[in-house]
Amino acid sequence: MEGRCAVESWAEFGSSGTSCTLKVMFGLETDVFICTGGDEVSVFSSQERKVTAVLQFPGPVTDLVESHDKQLLYVACRSGVYCVSLQFLLSRAQSSPADASSSPAELSISSEFLAVAEEGVLSLLLVGDVLLTLSQRDTSWSLTLYRSSNYEMLSSFSLPLVLGVVHNDTEAKTGMRRTLICVHSSDASPSTSSSEATLSDGHYRLESLLFKLLFGIDAALAKSPVILCGLPDGCLCFLPLRLPGSRLRVLHSLEQPVVFVGASVVTETGPGHAQCLVAVGELGRVVLIKTDKGGSEGGGSRAGFIEGCVPGPVTCGCVDRNGLYYSTGSDLLVLDLSEGSSRREGQEKDEETPSKRDAALQSPTSLNVCRVVALAQPTRNTAGEVQLLGLSVRGQLQRITLPVGGEDAKLSKVPSTQVGRSVRDLLSAIGDVCERASVLKTAIKSKKLILRHLNQVLNISFLLMTGTNGEEHHPIQEKPIRCHAVTIWSRLLQKDSLNLTCVLDNSSPYVLEGGWTLSIAVFPLSCPPSAGGESSSTDYSFPFHNLQPGETLEVSLPLAAAGEASFPVTVRCSLIFSLSCLLGEEAANFPGLQSSYVSLPLNTLTVDWLHALQVNGPHKKATSQSNNTTDPIQAFLRSRQIRCRGRGEGGGESVSKPEQYSASVRVSSELLRDTLVLKGSDLDAHNVGLSLLEWLLSEGPGGVTTGHRGDKMALSSSSSVVHARGPNGHAVKLTAKEVNMGEKEESLTTVEVQVESSSIAAVCGLHHAVLRRVQTLLQRAPERAASTKRIQSLGLRQALQRAEHLLQQIQQSRVSGAFSMGASAGQTTRSLLSVYQELRENPLLII
Repeated sequence: MEGRCAVESWAEFGSSGTSCTLKVMFGLETDVFICTGGDEVSVFSSQERKVTAVLQFPGPVTDLVESHDKQLLYVACRSGVYCVSLQFLLSRAQSSPADASSSPAELSISSEFLAVAEEGVLSLLLVGDVLLTLSQRDTSWSLTLYRSSNYEMLSSFSLPLVLGVVHNDTEAKTGMRRTLICVHSSDASPSTSSSEATLSDGHYRLESLLFKLLFGIDAALAKSPVILCGLPDGCLCFLPLRLPGSRLRVLHSLEQPVVFVGASVVTETGPGHAQCLVAVGELGRVVLIKTDKGGSEGGGSRAGFIEGCVPGPVTCGCVDRNGLYYSTGSDLLVLDLSEGSSRREGQEKDEETPSKRDAALQSPTSLNVCRVVALAQPTRNTAGEVQLLGLSVRGQLQRITLPVGGEDAKLSKVPSTQVGRSVRDLLSAIGDVCERASVLKTAIKSKKLILRHLNQVLNISFLLMTGTNGEEHHPIQEKPIRCHAVTIWSRLLQKDSLNLTCVLDNSSPYVLEGGWTLSIAVFPLSCPPSAGGESSSTDYSFPFHNLQPGETLEVSLPLAAAGEASFPVTVRCSLIFSLSCLLGEEAANFPGLQSSYVSLPLNTLTVDWLHALQVNGPHKKATSQSNNTTDPIQAFLRSRQIRCRGRGEGGGESVSKPEQYSASVRVSSELLRDTLVLKGSDLDAHNVGLSLLEWLLSEGPGGVTTGHRGDKMALSSSSSVVHARGPNGHAVKLTAKEVNMGEKEESLTTVEVQVESSSIAAVCGLHHAVLRRVQTLLQRAPERAASTKRIQSLGLRQALQRAEHLLQQIQQSRVSGAFSMGASAGQTTRSLLSVYQELRENPLLII
């Protein structure tokens, strides 16, 4: 074949179905019917080059066929078969408003056009006055015959389906291959039906000898049309239509879904008489059925089945006089079926002929046209060129013109007009390829970015999830991505408040790109449970972008206002990644991703009473009466309460000093020297106590440090006493002094840290904070006897549990006291005093 194909685009249609449901069919005069797999059938005028009408059906269209006189259109849907008069369609299209002449007429096909109420019809065929429908039942294929005049059911035939080829019911009933054609004998009288004189689409006239060999002498004598069915399970079945007692039988099996069945190789002596049947499978298997004259041992003629394979997969096909045209989706090819057929006449059979035929099946010619998924029956123009009407994968209707091929044609004799057209076609093909390459390049680049981003997310997830199921308390340095915090008191509008500055440190080799959010949840330890039984919390979210390795992110959040004492506070830090950020703008196509996210826990911080202290000067003793930050009204009411409590029976006034509470913890000096980084190695016990206070106020376990304003001034003094004000406004005093325990010969030198305040809550809170820090010192201590260290850890854990229990009771009494009577508040106070007495009479010694 010389030259190149000319591709002309006629119209654009939206393709919403698979190649199994797409169909292009020539209609009356210049009309073309296009089905793109949805519930619409478009009527396209090839003369006006525009869509003139759109038929809207109640469900997805599976097949359509015209009557022999081109007056009726039968359309198969899920709910049944509809019949539409083309004259009615033409009159409705012409009666559309004048201002809408540029747009096609939209016609809604209602139930009044329903001809056959059979559900699940997959394919249609009209033979004379008989309408045939093919559908699938549970375990069989059903071929039903109806009279086209009154739609009365004449008969029904069934054939068991091969379950090994049809993979599942969904695929078999929605997107499966099927084909239905009618074959007539060449010696059948055209007068039997006026429409059979010029066969319509789906009808073929087969050579009488081959017809008799395939379908039997009875069908040939009765001149009965034969229905051929190509099924998704690979079976090629036939049914003589007018033969009494006939049944649906299998002619051949391709063992793969049948895509196309037709007849080709028309002889010159008998115009319109095909010499072979062609069946094409989805994976490229081709079966040619021809007459094999003079059998292998000089016997009579018989039907020969020649099988071969062509490059697949095959999406659609059609035949003309001597060629098979089929598309693989990426290319359009033509297979010459006349090769070897003409030389069979008057030639002895030899051993090389089958191999030549097989070679012909394996060597199709490429037409260099891609993305074709549906083809109409080929036609020829006045110049003898073969013209194909196809539908592309994007729903583009194209007319493909094949050049005239001849053995004597030379390249030098090609007309200049054809050369110019070939150049235009080549440039058009190059532009099409460039456009597709650009789209693919953009898509590949976008997917690479998504995969790279996803790879970063997975690496970070694996990095943070490693070791999560191990011990409960890991050192903060073990996590490459972690948080630490600083507590700072600030003053705004005559009110003090404690703020927490949380710092996210990215020490990993990965970049935290867009889509990450730092989530911080604050859980007060002594907060009473809510109605659901869970402790209330306050959540904060901080989205950020592109945190490079080695960089930090600093955020601030409020913890408590002055006068509040809901300490200690647990701060849980975590990283949250939204999966919708991976796809960007394409995420709108996936509604399920909008609420999908990945949560990765980081570390947990604890803010206790030592972090919340406001330290005063070294010699300035702060009291609750000299609290400058307290509301004047509250100070006045408090002073009046003190005076009322100090009034004697004689009516005089006497100011009584508030009762002072205290608690202490003793730590051996040897443990402190082994764990604390001191200023000198020959320090005495006094300096050890000063350094212990400095460490208590500057460092904290769990990654939280204190940002006191007057710490340096307070701790630069030689005195081992610190005066401060707690978050509840009460004055507190911390003292570190040397205490010798035991006899003089075997005395143990310890440093006693004592907490004093007029507030039980302050004493218990600070006692709990000191115990937590001493627990850190014990973990840092050098390895000693395992039993000794285990006993010390057990004692600390029990002391911490008692302190936390006391803090919870204090918080609950503070909340309930605001809503209860004086008697219940007094009972709560007495129970708190009993617990405090137990805490004070059992001091803890850490050695």
